Amino acid sequence: MSAERGNALTGAEAVVRILQGYGVEVVFGLCGDTSLPLYDALARLDHGITHVLTRDERSAAYMADAYARLSGRVGVCEGPSGGGATYILPGVVEANESSVPLLAITSDISVSSRGRFTLTEIDQEALFRPATAWNAVIDRSADIPRTMRAAFSAMTEGRPGAAHIGLPFDVQRDAVDEEELGVEPDIVPRKAPDPDSVRDAAKAIASASAPLFVCGGGVMTAGAETALLNLAEKIGAPVATTVSGKGSIAETHELAVGVVGSNGGTPETRAVVEAADTVVFVGCRAGSVTTERWRFPRPGEARIVHIDIDARVLGANYPTEAAVEGDARLALEALGDALDGAAPGRIDPAFVAAQKRKKFAAFDALAKADAKPIRPERLVSELQAALPPDAVVVADPGTPCPYLSAYLVLEKPGRRFVSNRAHGALGYAMPAAVGAQFARPGAKCVAVMGDGSFAFAAGELETVVRLGLPITFVVVSNSSFGWIKAGQKTGYGGRYHAVDFSRSDHARIAEAYGVRSWSVVDPGDLAPALRAALAHDGPSLVDAVCQPLEEARAPVSEWVA
Repeated sequence: MSAERGNALTGAEAVVRILQGYGVEVVFGLCGDTSLPLYDALARLDHGITHVLTRDERSAAYMADAYARLSGRVGVCEGPSGGGATYILPGVVEANESSVPLLAITSDISVSSRGRFTLTEIDQEALFRPATAWNAVIDRSADIPRTMRAAFSAMTEGRPGAAHIGLPFDVQRDAVDEEELGVEPDIVPRKAPDPDSVRDAAKAIASASAPLFVCGGGVMTAGAETALLNLAEKIGAPVATTVSGKGSIAETHELAVGVVGSNGGTPETRAVVEAADTVVFVGCRAGSVTTERWRFPRPGEARIVHIDIDARVLGANYPTEAAVEGDARLALEALGDALDGAAPGRIDPAFVAAQKRKKFAAFDALAKADAKPIRPERLVSELQAALPPDAVVVADPGTPCPYLSAYLVLEKPGRRFVSNRAHGALGYAMPAAVGAQFARPGAKCVAVMGDGSFAFAAGELETVVRLGLPITFVVVSNSSFGWIKAGQKTGYGGRYHAVDFSRSDHARIAEAYGVRSWSVVDPGDLAPALRAALAHDGPSLVDAVCQPLEEARAPVSEWVA
């Protein structure tokens, strides 16, 4: 079918126009036979959308995920039917469970070809149902406008999440009435908390002798950093964060505790949690990692106030004395008004400061070590010293996540640290840094990954070079799937099985793609290599041969005696 004419569009043209109407600026994706009409529409129409060709559908979804987290906009990815739909799924479920607004569009075989043993046929609606907040396969082109409006509403109203649209080949080619292409208003109303629940929460906090905030990613999603700080300072309550909540408060602030939990938490941050008689969870689900398998805070000992946009979260893991359903910023602002003049008790600020000093004293001792292989603490310390103030750091969930969560200090509030903590799949950081660069084009974006993760996503180095993106990649090279190996050491008597692999020269691999690279074995060479890589005006990579994770002192509670 031809391009736009009169009042009729093809289904593919309608999809592009609706994305344009919602202000979508970039789409990450990979081509396929069933996507030909959509690609032709993207090629012909004047829409202002940048299409980023990726080398893997997983990468497309991870790019869209990080783009959404750092831009505050919906991230959009696309892929073809069959294998493309199955490959894109890991990034979709990660975004959905991380409360990230992501739209995945997968093309599909024609409606008329279903049930005829057609190549790449799979029930996409069933495939994506458990991985999304909203999901539909469009059977008629006339339904495209209505379906896409429903998808955008589902992603952005209330708790954000992922949506999926299946777009059959013939639906892309059939006609859509141009008059039906209207989009919903850009402004999504925030969910205001119920005044009675705010009053109950304020009463609980006002009567506390030692309140503590534990903040998840919902604080930054709601833009609640200022409201949080104002309330914390008003009542003198320390603020701890989850990994996803890192950046809710400047970590140099006297009230900032740092990351707590089994990944990135330390005995010192746990001590602050144990000192609290009342824990206020804000925009976090109080899940297994944050609470070290629901042991800290101790059930039945600490009083719990829980604030979240999702009513299903409230009371799911801890009985609550007060629960507030609503937008984090509106809830914290309302609490600030309700607590005006209140003077609850407080955890001694000197105690919090002493715990932070103790934590970083242990870190600094290892960070100054000249031992080989390079200590992970040394890598974090040198990276901290070299990073510009506005840098965005994306960490894979293996070795980088606990070290950077615990010890990379964010001097300003806001989301400048991203890690895929919902499902923790390897191969996230490299493609996610591409999405981060599109979201924050003026910032220096750095991806830190283990060598296992590098191998998952190395093909995206071609994407980065093709686009000329000035991303710096740091590979923590220890020739093993270190997280599992450390678990085998502590939980299974050191019976290592199927976790070690050969050492790769990641610098030479990256250079073959056209990436300026450094290989570092000596700790003394690390700082100049990082500075040079960060100063380079194109893609760069530092391959650092580091201490194996099972031998290191990682801030992971299950490995600490």
